[in-house]
Amino acid sequence: MGMRPGTRTYAANPADLPRGTLVQLFFEAVDRHDKPDAMLYKAGGEWRSISHRQLEADVRAIALGLEAYGIVRGDRVALLSENRPEWAMADYAVLCLGAIVVPIYATLLPHQIEYLLRDSGARAIFVSTGEQLEKVRRIRSMLPPLELVVVFDDVPTLEAGEVRLREVLERGRAAEGAVTPAAFRARALEARPDDVATILYTSGTTGEPKGVMLTHNNIFSNVQATTRVLSATSEDVALSLLPLSHIFERTNGYFQMWNGVTIAYAESLDAVPQNLLEVRPTIVPSVPRLYEKIYARVMSAEGVKRKLVLWAKEVAEHWADAKLAGRTPDLKTRLEHALADRLVFAKLRERTGGRLRFFVSGGAPLDPGIARFFYGAGVLILEGYGLTETSPVTNVNTPEEMRIGTVGKPVPGTEIMIADDGEILVRGPQVMKGYYNRPAATAEAIDADGWFHTGDIGELDDDGFLRITDRKRDIIVTAGGKNIAPQPIENRVKLNPWVAEAVMIGDRRPYPVMLIVPDFAKLEAWAVENGIRAADRAGLVADPRVRTKMESEVFGMLTDLARFEIPKKIALLPDEFTIADGHLTPSMKVKRRVVMERYRRQIEALYEGEARVAAGEV
Repeated sequence: MGMRPGTRTYAANPADLPRGTLVQLFFEAVDRHDKPDAMLYKAGGEWRSISHRQLEADVRAIALGLEAYGIVRGDRVALLSENRPEWAMADYAVLCLGAIVVPIYATLLPHQIEYLLRDSGARAIFVSTGEQLEKVRRIRSMLPPLELVVVFDDVPTLEAGEVRLREVLERGRAAEGAVTPAAFRARALEARPDDVATILYTSGTTGEPKGVMLTHNNIFSNVQATTRVLSATSEDVALSLLPLSHIFERTNGYFQMWNGVTIAYAESLDAVPQNLLEVRPTIVPSVPRLYEKIYARVMSAEGVKRKLVLWAKEVAEHWADAKLAGRTPDLKTRLEHALADRLVFAKLRERTGGRLRFFVSGGAPLDPGIARFFYGAGVLILEGYGLTETSPVTNVNTPEEMRIGTVGKPVPGTEIMIADDGEILVRGPQVMKGYYNRPAATAEAIDADGWFHTGDIGELDDDGFLRITDRKRDIIVTAGGKNIAPQPIENRVKLNPWVAEAVMIGDRRPYPVMLIVPDFAKLEAWAVENGIRAADRAGLVADPRVRTKMESEVFGMLTDLARFEIPKKIALLPDEFTIADGHLTPSMKVKRRVVMERYRRQIEALYEGEARVAAGEV
């Protein structure tokens, strides 16, 4: 591509990043840190630990066991499991064997899993539970290459080609007489930096999933670059709550392993509030939805408490603005902040366990208002940016260099270019090898000069901080030629505690409209208090009083937008968006195309009057 008029670039300090492999990362981390609590997990109501040495022994046994079952270097091995220590053990074992890991989201349905297994040609798969095993059994007859299914849990009955993890461990330990730990390490370390380590299928908000091939060095270099700008030590504890099948959490896990951070696996997303109190982590990576929910919960206070919270919010913002601008807050703000801290902020920090150094936010844009509030409350959220194709980190804010509303500067070794159409382009050692078996798609994504085309729209400021403004293909161009970036408007609406999801529509239409999924827990409680009775949620959202209430909440968030940006109408949807029904990607992003297709009737109804006017009917 080269430089063109209107483009802008920023290159981070090259920083001579070492090249390496994830196998090397694992063994060096074990030797360097050698902690009794490399990992924590909850079983039988209590937290238990796994040492680095035990972890290495189990990884070695699993790898040798897989080899005994016929898995060899270059084979694809899938992983279908929720977050748990066995996920990481299986991952490192497959890498040590020289095979390629194919992670699969635990929430996917059988037909979706079949596509990924077929496309990757996986010969083996790890599954966590009997429920996940059943999914594989339903599709296995259609997958001749799939020879081995390894189940983490001790399920009562097995079929041909299925084994329990403990049996794999036993076979591996039996083989250790012939393969010493030193010999095993030497063989595992034959992996090369440019070898493919993993194929991750992008869930995507549109189209079929594509297999992203990441090499050992793609991820290894990303860990090294991130370590240069974010401090983490063996004194830290991280709570793992995002799916390990997503590259954000997976690279976080490698980063934590490399730096000796104890990794505590959350029991489930529902258990996160309790696990925060139990584990008392110092580092928590998550997606904006977690922070939005915490913020909405704080802001949903009522009566006198609501007045206190709103006052504390204003104090937090004044404090944050002064501190982030490098100024000392004035005396009035300092005194108010001390009082707000005692009454509101300290309680918020206690809910995170009381030891948190920072949250990391990725996967989707974080509303700046939420970041300012948390910063003012003494809870640091470091927003970053990246994609599966970039391993994933390209940019991140740091405690030392932070600008709310941006995703930070590029990490060492990374170049960012803003093309003349506003698209963000990335070049660096973390950019993928390509899409599996899709050379045309690879050539479309990575140009001849090595720039990866992200599909995101953004801006670079003079200091190299990157601001994401929208997805390239999500930009709405109305029939009147007005360009609207929907994400910032949707994110603003979702700050309202009455709103769970917001999707803006309007491309090639006369005006924008918005689909709203209410926060049903809040709305249903309000309906009962106001004597509104409905047989189901469809009846509830159709009630005129509910519509009036929700319109007031939604449009009240949009008063300072340009007129053409404000949705003319809203439709209330009776269904919550979930991963299982296909509305959300596993990283909790709305599948815009799916939503538009499923709610086509409601969308058309919002434009019905306009169509009738255009047709001369009214």
